[in-house]
Amino acid sequence: MKSKEIRELSANEIEKKIRDSRETLLQTRLRKQTGQLEQPHLLQSLRREIARMETILVEKISSES
Repeated sequence: MKSKEIRELSANEIEKKIRDSRETLLQTRLRKQTGQLEQPHLLQSLRREIARMETILVEKISSES
């Protein structure tokens, strides 16, 4: 998900996407540990996506204050 798309979402929607992405990251880590992960680059891209969403969420919250 690109930054522009994330910025168009509300704070609640971003929080939901962060929770979903963290769940996906957990499942991906478990699959890696069991040797079932064919695309190890997914871990890095998920972590970056979560960080991007958290950064934009903090920006939205601070601008509302």
